[in-house]
Amino acid sequence: MPVRIAARFIAGTKKTLFSLDHFNKTLPLEIFSLFFRIPTDRINWTTSSFLIGTFILTVTAVPLYLWYFGFDWFHFAVAAALLTATGFSITLGYHRFFAHMTFRAKLPVRLFVLIFGAAAFENSVLMWASDHRRHHKHVDHDDDPYNISKGFFHAHIGWLLFKLWPEPPYDNVPDLRKDPLVMWQHRHVHLIAVLVSFVLPTLLGAWWNGWVGALGGFLIGGVAKIVLLQHCTFFINSACHTIGRQPYSKKCSARDSLVMAVLTFGEGYHNYHHEFQHDYRNGVQPWQWDPTKWLIWTLSKLGLTSDLRRVAKETIRSRMAEQNQSQSLSQSV
Repeated sequence: MPVRIAARFIAGTKKTLFSLDHFNKTLPLEIFSLFFRIPTDRINWTTSSFLIGTFILTVTAVPLYLWYFGFDWFHFAVAAALLTATGFSITLGYHRFFAHMTFRAKLPVRLFVLIFGAAAFENSVLMWASDHRRHHKHVDHDDDPYNISKGFFHAHIGWLLFKLWPEPPYDNVPDLRKDPLVMWQHRHVHLIAVLVSFVLPTLLGAWWNGWVGALGGFLIGGVAKIVLLQHCTFFINSACHTIGRQPYSKKCSARDSLVMAVLTFGEGYHNYHHEFQHDYRNGVQPWQWDPTKWLIWTLSKLGLTSDLRRVAKETIRSRMAEQNQSQSLSQSV
C-alpha cells in the first residue's frame, strides 16, 4: 500500500518514477506541501530564514549567554540606544515622513532615519512606504499586503514569509523614486543594515570586553534588539487591527491601543491614524503617549523639521461625535 501511494503521488507530478535526479530534488518539497499544504514555491526563503533564525537565537542563544557569562549592563545600554534610534527612524522617518509626508525634514534628519531605519531589517524605505501606502488604500481587502481579514498570523508576519504574486510594482511612490537619498538607501540597504545592526554593537562589545563582549554585543545589541523591534512593528499590523477602541471610525478594522502605543513610540493610536493619515500626530490628545510626535515637534523648534500637518480640532470633534452617534444608534437597535 505505501508503495502504491508513493507511485500515485509521484505520477501526479507527470515525472517518471525512475528519474532519480528529479526524485531526489522534488520529493521532499512535494511531501512537505502534501502534508502541510504550504505553497513552497512562494516561500520567501531569505526573509523566512532571517526572521525565524533571529527569533530562535533570541530565545536560545541569548539566555545561554546570560547564564554562562552573566548580566552586563553595557550590552543592554547599547541595545537600548540602538533600539531607540532605529525605532524612531521607523516611526518618524519611514512612517510619518516618507510614507505619509506629514512634515518636511532637513538633510540631517533624512540621512539619520535612512541609515538607522535600514538597521531595522524592514526593507528599504522605498519598499516599506510602497507597502504601507497600499495598505491604507486597500485596508482589509485583498490588495492590502497585511490584510487582517486573512488572519492574525498573516497580518503579523505571514505576509513576509511568502512572496506576493504577482509582485506589486512601486507605482505608488513616484515621489520617493525621485529622491537620490532614498534610492541610495534602496541600493545599499542590506549593507547598511548589517553594519549598523550587527557590526556596530559587536565592535562596541569587543572594545568593552574582548571576544566575550563581542559575542554579547552581537546577540543582545544586534539579534535580540532586531527581533524585539520588528515584532513591535508587526503588532501594529496585527494587534492594532484586532484589539482596542474605535473612537473615530469603524470604516476599517484599525483600533487605538495604549499598550501598543507604549511599545511602538506612539504608533498604537491606529484608529485615529487611519482616519487622519496625514496628521503628524497619532496620539492627537495632549495626554496620549506619542513620543514620536513630541520628537517631531521638538525638531521643528530646532529648525530640523517644518510644515507639520495637523487636522483641525473641529474636524476631529465632528468625527468623534458622528462615531458616538453611530454607536448609540446601533446599540438602540
